[in-house]
Amino acid sequence: MSKRYDKPIPFGWYAIEYCEQLKVGEVKPLSYFGKELVLFRSETGEAALLDAYCPHLGAHLGHGGIVQGESISCPFHAWKFDGNGMCTNIPYAKRMPPKVDGKQVVGNYPVVERNQMIWAWYHPQGDEPSFEVEVVEELQSEQWTAIDTFDWKINTITQETGENAADIAHFVTVHSAVEMPNGKVTLEGHRRCTLMDSESAAIDEQGTVDRSGDTTDSVRLESWNIGPGQTIQRFSRMFDIIMLGTITPIDDQSIHLRFIFTLPKEQSEMNKLFTHGVRDEIVHQVEQDIPIWENKVYLESPILCDGDGPIAKYRKWFQQFYVS
Repeated sequence: MSKRYDKPIPFGWYAIEYCEQLKVGEVKPLSYFGKELVLFRSETGEAALLDAYCPHLGAHLGHGGIVQGESISCPFHAWKFDGNGMCTNIPYAKRMPPKVDGKQVVGNYPVVERNQMIWAWYHPQGDEPSFEVEVVEELQSEQWTAIDTFDWKINTITQETGENAADIAHFVTVHSAVEMPNGKVTLEGHRRCTLMDSESAAIDEQGTVDRSGDTTDSVRLESWNIGPGQTIQRFSRMFDIIMLGTITPIDDQSIHLRFIFTLPKEQSEMNKLFTHGVRDEIVHQVEQDIPIWENKVYLESPILCDGDGPIAKYRKWFQQFYVS
């Protein structure tokens, strides 16, 4: 059976776990980038991501591995590897084998912790990071609420989810928008900024969205794509909402999508209802998109019309993250 998508995994920074979900000394098996991986936090609190299989006799380090100091100990023969993939100890060896001594023997991934998430840099050829994870100041601020999180595993690819925002016509047909939004797109290297003004379904005093189209509110959306794996969105009405969207390839046919929301603490009870209504509507809309993503095909040369939005411009920008 042929694959639905014939595209490589794009390089970039990808969220792999929430910081608070990885305690000191904890070990987690993960499956991203078409690989089996192991994530662990050392005794000094450093997060590390390695390829999962021990180069000795192939045990999975994420199933039974133990953190000891700055290394993870293999569950099979207790060989130890640090976050750089170097073998730090073989407890029963009289001397280090030449293939191991002073050499990286397990694949590793650069890791940073920002925006309450652990991020890993993926590049198919192992190149070093060429840009940074962008900090969302509100996610570090005591003036903003603890995060609300939503996540989905979807049979689609990273490029398709980003193209969804460029496809302005679908906001009317899929999401029942009152009109097509009016947007301005700016491209600068690995960053893509969209400023969009539109009329959207109104929210009543109980925080319920009116999807009948009878009443509307003006909405401004500021959206930044930072490489293929990070989206920052600010929704403004009579209040603000910040959303961090993270898109992480599970393999070349599926993704793990996460939405993270934070709201200003200082706002009226009425505005809290409104902000929760907007948050719920954003989640509702992505769940409208998922069945389409999971059942469509990607057309390299689609037939577009003048009302479709900057789809071709988006595709040209996204090509920079593929290594053929």
